[in-house]
Amino acid sequence: MEVEAGGGWFEYGRGMLDVLASTREGDPADAAHLDALRDRLVEGLAGGSAFAIVTANADLTVDEAGVLATLAVAELDPAQHHRLAELQGDLAKRRMTLGTLAETFRHVEGHPGVLAVAARSALQNAAFVEVIADGPWSDHTIALRPGRLCALVGGAAPDPNAPQILRTVHTDVADGAPLTVVSGDDRVRRIDAAVAATSGTAFIVVPAPTEPERWAGLVREATITGTGVIVEVDAELPAAGAEWIERATHTSWSLVARRDLSLDELPRRAWRSVVADDHPPTDDEWAATFGDDVPRSHPLRADQLEQVGRAFAATGGDLDAAVRRLVSGRLEQLARRIRPHRTWDDLVLSEDRMAVLRTIVDRYQHADRVYDDWGFAASVSSRGVVSLFSGPSGTGKTLAAEVIAGQLGLDLFKIDLSSVVSKYIGETEKNLEEIFDAASAGNLVLFFDEADALFGKRSEVKDSRDRYANIEVSYLLQRLEAYEGLVVMATNFEKNVDDAFLRRIHTRIEFALPGPAERIDIWRKNLPEQAPIDDVDTEWLGGHFEISGGIIRNAAVHAAFRAAARDADITTGDAVLGVAFEFRKLGRLIKPTDFGEYFDLVTELPGAAPDT
Repeated sequence: MEVEAGGGWFEYGRGMLDVLASTREGDPADAAHLDALRDRLVEGLAGGSAFAIVTANADLTVDEAGVLATLAVAELDPAQHHRLAELQGDLAKRRMTLGTLAETFRHVEGHPGVLAVAARSALQNAAFVEVIADGPWSDHTIALRPGRLCALVGGAAPDPNAPQILRTVHTDVADGAPLTVVSGDDRVRRIDAAVAATSGTAFIVVPAPTEPERWAGLVREATITGTGVIVEVDAELPAAGAEWIERATHTSWSLVARRDLSLDELPRRAWRSVVADDHPPTDDEWAATFGDDVPRSHPLRADQLEQVGRAFAATGGDLDAAVRRLVSGRLEQLARRIRPHRTWDDLVLSEDRMAVLRTIVDRYQHADRVYDDWGFAASVSSRGVVSLFSGPSGTGKTLAAEVIAGQLGLDLFKIDLSSVVSKYIGETEKNLEEIFDAASAGNLVLFFDEADALFGKRSEVKDSRDRYANIEVSYLLQRLEAYEGLVVMATNFEKNVDDAFLRRIHTRIEFALPGPAERIDIWRKNLPEQAPIDDVDTEWLGGHFEISGGIIRNAAVHAAFRAAARDADITTGDAVLGVAFEFRKLGRLIKPTDFGEYFDLVTELPGAAPDT
C-alpha cells in the first residue's frame, strides 16, 4: 500500500513489523537500523501529513506516535494480516496483541511499550485505540477505533460515532482556558462567550451526547480536526462526558448551559466560570438581519433573532408573521392559542373588578414609559405583569384574560398543564423553559389555568420527589421574576397557591358566582340580537337558577341548537332544557324544586328525580 504524504510514519511501522519478524527468526535487533527508523518517523512527523497533524493534535510523543504508526500499518497493509497471524500462532489473530506489541518495542531503548496503550494513556485519552480483553493479558487485542484509519491517511470523512455537529465556529483569538463553563439565558451569547473564553481558534458545537461511544467519537473528531469542543448541556452533563473531558486534556472544552452546572457533575479538572452577557441584539445586529427600515417591535434575544431572521424572508418580510412562527412552533405543543374576539362589553363584573382589569392593561401598555423614561426600573425586580384570578369554575376567569389580551392586541396562550407537568425529573422545568423562551419573543399573554398544579405550596422534603417538586416551584419563581410579559394565573383554590407566588403578584381578582342581576345580564348577553328569540324570560332565568356564567353560556348555546333542530325560535323552555342538560353533565340531580313550573319539560331527561 502506498501513502502519498508523510510516508516516514508508514515506513517506520512496516520497519518495526519487519524487526519483529526477524528477531523471531533469531536475528539480533540492529540498533543502528532502529535509530534510522526513528529518524524517518521524526522526519515524517515534522511534515504536514495528515498523520503528523493528528498526532500533534493528540499531543503524542514520538514513541506514542510510533506505536500508532505500527498499529495503523498492521491494519492498513493486507500483507501484515497473515504475517501477524503466523507470528501470533493463531490465524484468527490478525491484529496485534499486547504481548506482540511488547515484543516489538522491547529492543527500543526507553520505549514505553504497552504503556503507550494503557488506560489513561494519550492514545486512549484521544480515543484512538481500544484494548479488547480476550483471554490472558498478553492475548488482549489492540484495535484502532472506527474511522481513525481514514483520517491518518488524509481522509476527511467525519467519525461515524461522533454526535451530530451543529456548526463549526472560528475565532482569531487563541488564548483562553482549556475548560470553560458558561451559563446564561441566550444561546447565541453563551456560544459567543465560550469562543471568547476558551483556548483555540476553531470549535465544533455539539449537544451533549448521552451515549459513552458518542463521547469517544467526539474526542476523536476533535483530535483529528484540531478543534476545540463546545458542548451544549440541556439537562445535566452525563458521567461519561465528565470522564472524557477529564481524560482528553489535549483538547480545549467549553460546557454551555442556561443554568449553573452543579459541582458534582463537572469534570475533575481546573475550569473557568463565565457568565454570558445576555444583552439584547444591538442596532447593528437588528439592521443586519431585517434591514434599516424594520422597527424593533419585538423583544427578541440574539438566538431568537437568528431564527426569526430565517423566517423573515419566507414570510415576505412580515416580522410579525415571522415571530408568530417562532412562538407558535414551540408554544402550541404545550399551550392552546386563543385569538381574542371578546370585548369589555362581554364581561359582567362589578365595577371594582372591572377597574382592576383595566389596571392590568395600563401596567402593560405603559411599562416602557414608567420603567425606562421615568426611571422606575431601578426600584423593581421585574418588569412583567403577574395577575391572579381566583374563584369557582365558570365565573369568567378565562373570558377576562381573553378580553385583556384583545384590548392589548395580543394572542392568549392557555397552558395545557397535562403537557407541562411531567413525572420525569427535569422535564417540567424543560417544558417551562420552552414556554417562557417562546413567550419572551412573541408579545403575548400567558394564561396558566388551574395554576395551583404548578404554583402550589412547597412541601416539607420527605423524599426525592418532594425535593424535585420544590425545585420546579423555585425554577418557576425565577422565570416569573425574569419574564417581562403578562402572565395570568387562574385557580379555583387561592389558598393552595405558594406564598412566594402571591408576593410576586401585582393584581388579584376574586371572581365570585354572579348574583341575580348579574345572571340576568349574562343571559341577555348570551342571546345575540340576530338570534330568533320568542320572548325568552331572562329575568326569571337569572333570578331562579343560581349558576355560574359559564353554565349560562353553555345553556344558551344548547337552547339555540334545540330551536334550530325544530326550525323554530328559541324559547324559555329551550333555555330551561339547556340548564337541565348542564346539570346532568355536571352530575347534579334534576329536581322539581330547581325547575318549578318548567319541571314537566325535563322529566324525560336522564337523571331527573321524582317529585318528593
